[in-house]
Amino acid sequence: MNASASAREKLAVRPRVKVWLELQGEHVFCSQMCVILQAIEQTNSIKAAAAQVGLSYRHVWGLLKQVEQSFGTPLVASQVGGSDARRSSLTPTGRALVESYSRLQTRLHAASDECAAELRAVLRRKAN
Repeated sequence: MNASASAREKLAVRPRVKVWLELQGEHVFCSQMCVILQAIEQTNSIKAAAAQVGLSYRHVWGLLKQVEQSFGTPLVASQVGGSDARRSSLTPTGRALVESYSRLQTRLHAASDECAAELRAVLRRKAN
């Protein structure tokens, strides 16, 4: 790697943003839960969603119940019994939460990218 390539790589600053939701100072929702809910929506099954995201059913079930308790509303509607493995779906609130949280992430990442461009410009001026 030559000196100019090394200098450009050093200037490739990229801010990182992690987004989570809190209620009364307590962590209640994050990107992992959003991915889990999206997987439930895709598979119509908590068990299949857990497998898809690489977590145990029991862990996903526990996370889901914690989040629902924190928000005071169900996010997933499940049908008990029957032979069909596809018997869970997001409630309207669950679907709206996923959509709103995803928009929030998109907006914050876009703002982060915009700030990164400003930071790179500052660092280029400093390097020259």
